[in-house]
Amino acid sequence: MTDDTIDPVEGAPENGAQPGSWSVRIIDLSGASEDEDDTIEVVKYFIDLMHANAYARAYVRDSIERCRTPGASSKEVLENWFAFGENAEVVDAGEDGWKSSTELEDFAATPATPMERDWRAIDPRRLVDDEEIAGPPDDDDDEDDENRHEVIRH
Repeated sequence: MTDDTIDPVEGAPENGAQPGSWSVRIIDLSGASEDEDDTIEVVKYFIDLMHANAYARAYVRDSIERCRTPGASSKEVLENWFAFGENAEVVDAGEDGWKSSTELEDFAATPATPMERDWRAIDPRRLVDDEEIAGPPDDDDDEDDENRHEVIRH
């Protein structure tokens, strides 16, 4: 098994991380953050390493696009990103974690599609389960239904 595979007996990755325990650190490259290591925030509770890696990649992709100015060369895009952008790294992922350095040149050379930069769609803080969508159970009697009038709009 690889480091991020699930042990069928215990249900936990072999590297000791529990499902939902992966985190991504967002790093301010401008040096303006108050934190000593320039960490802006740590996003927690990713489903698995693949989810955390996808989030980190999309986050950096979006940050680079926000630093892209019309007509800028790929070198200028990178200079802007290093001066004003935000990096993302998967905490404690080692060699299995996505690294921005492996794709920075490609990101700077080719503008991203909206889907490639949509980190919000996979943000674990926005993911909800079916019970949250359904809302609280309706324990009221059906008597109220008899008194409810339906409004029909034409």
